[in-house]
Amino acid sequence: MLDTATLLAKDTDTGEVHRLSAHQLRPVTDIELEEGGVAEGKDLSEIDDEDWQVAQQRFAAIRPLLDDPFRTRAKAEQLAEEAGVHVATLYQWVKDYHEAGHISALIPAPRGRKPGTKKLDKKVEAIIEGAINDLYLSRQRYKPSDVIVTVKAHCKQAGLPLPHANTIRNRIKQISTRETMRRRGLRDKARDTFAPIRGEFPNADFPLAVVQIDHTPADVILVDEEHRLALGRPWITLAIDVFSRMVVGIAVSMEKPSAVSVGLCVSNAMLPKHEYLANLEVGLEWPVWGKMRVLHADNAKEFRGKMLRRACEQYGIDLHLRPVKRPHYGGHIERYMGTAANEIHTLPGTTFSNVEQRKGYDSEKESALTIRDFEQHLVEFIVGVYHQRKHSELNMPPMRKWQLGILGDSKQPGLGMPPIPTDPTRLKLDFLPLYSRSVQRYGIQLDEINYYHEVLNPWIGSKDPENQTKARSFTIRRDPRDISKVYFFDPESEIYYMVPYRDPTRPAISVWELRAATRRIREEGLRHVDEDVIFETILKMRHRVEQAVTKTKQARRQMARINTTKKLAKKAEPFENQSPAESSFPDPSQTEVQSEIDIFALPIEPFDDDA
Repeated sequence: MLDTATLLAKDTDTGEVHRLSAHQLRPVTDIELEEGGVAEGKDLSEIDDEDWQVAQQRFAAIRPLLDDPFRTRAKAEQLAEEAGVHVATLYQWVKDYHEAGHISALIPAPRGRKPGTKKLDKKVEAIIEGAINDLYLSRQRYKPSDVIVTVKAHCKQAGLPLPHANTIRNRIKQISTRETMRRRGLRDKARDTFAPIRGEFPNADFPLAVVQIDHTPADVILVDEEHRLALGRPWITLAIDVFSRMVVGIAVSMEKPSAVSVGLCVSNAMLPKHEYLANLEVGLEWPVWGKMRVLHADNAKEFRGKMLRRACEQYGIDLHLRPVKRPHYGGHIERYMGTAANEIHTLPGTTFSNVEQRKGYDSEKESALTIRDFEQHLVEFIVGVYHQRKHSELNMPPMRKWQLGILGDSKQPGLGMPPIPTDPTRLKLDFLPLYSRSVQRYGIQLDEINYYHEVLNPWIGSKDPENQTKARSFTIRRDPRDISKVYFFDPESEIYYMVPYRDPTRPAISVWELRAATRRIREEGLRHVDEDVIFETILKMRHRVEQAVTKTKQARRQMARINTTKKLAKKAEPFENQSPAESSFPDPSQTEVQSEIDIFALPIEPFDDDA
């Protein structure tokens, strides 16, 4: 390692040494996703509590090894003895966890043979397969008992062992109902039943040991991109590493904080920032990524949700909620919020901290920054100023403290470069809202909106394995900022697939637009809400917003939300040959972060459950 973001790597084939950026590294894996797949691995909701408890116990057994970069064989043997397993088993758990990057890799494998494993003689299998094709799957529609008699007769004649009748019945059961109907001459019935409907389409003594997360409305009025008229105050969600005081994650939005903004901030903290900085056109380095050991948050209800806790457990993150009305437990993040607030007070359109400070200043009239301008400015301040200047409590810049924690020095060893998450897409999905839906001939329906992709075809009309009288439910995840697509979890391949609108001509919308349209429809007295009515209503509402956007702040906020959804629906264009962005900040060496600053000058507000 040359620094926290650069290393020398040797090509094992040619022996050549190359200088690489850390974000270029990818894990070595033989896994290739099927066409259309976006992420693999068993979904958290698919893991039962008993298996999850076993995975947690195994993780607890290997955690001392994961946390100790100088671990020894003797320590591993001691931990294996405490866990009641062989040391080889313990090392296998460590290997499985490192390769996957999450705890679900430690769930116990199902007992018995894997599905589809056959132990009969190959000649017997060939006789069974031939009898099923010639008799059971024929237009004569022979019964399973006829197949059993024929198989046993042929095996006896060939001098082969006779298979059990249940074995032959199980081979028949493995054939899908759809295939059986089609082969037996019931092609039309199979199509009517299964074919898709086409058409409409604590102890912070090393980096990432403890990360604190919180949110606040920023003391500044922003403007919309088109008319440059006032929108209101944005919300900031920040995550800070307590050891180094480095900001490790950020999320900025005009929406009140929710589980989605928390998930965006946490995933931003865990992933390399090069793409994020490029999209903002910030030509600075932010060499921070990796899984935090403890995530420290306030007691807002969004932090208490089951899925957030399970997602944190999935990546080995301990979620700690600080006691109610004990703000000093979150002093580090709140102190930085105060630091950021002072910087924001220098921006045009600031509302300052109180009415007294704002006297004689018209915040809306002076406002000039869009949400992108504000986020760009805030990130430049974090990366270009705050990380680089001396912190009064650390007696060094946060970036230097981070580097010492990662690289070490002559007095103490460093932790080493944090592992880059194996599957960034899967990480983001794990923090998105989750739903359960069945697969019908038209695809999937969620909030009256229909979605379809060919990957759904094998699951059309499928029944619950535990109860054949009920339709099978599947795991669906959705980003509420853009619901033009959902992510379908295939339980057989354990891969997520992106499934778009069944009707691709529909515009991308947010879940907030959807709810507003649904309310409007019901207010107009319509009992039945369907997809056509929803999108007709949304287009009418958007037209009204466009007409009113120069008149009311509420309309401008709605238009900003619509523009955000449209941007998310487009593919991000790569930023090549990125040059450093100009900055108007003071020289970091001339400033210092004061610990005496008003900690969290802005009041903490509870999260909204809008997502």
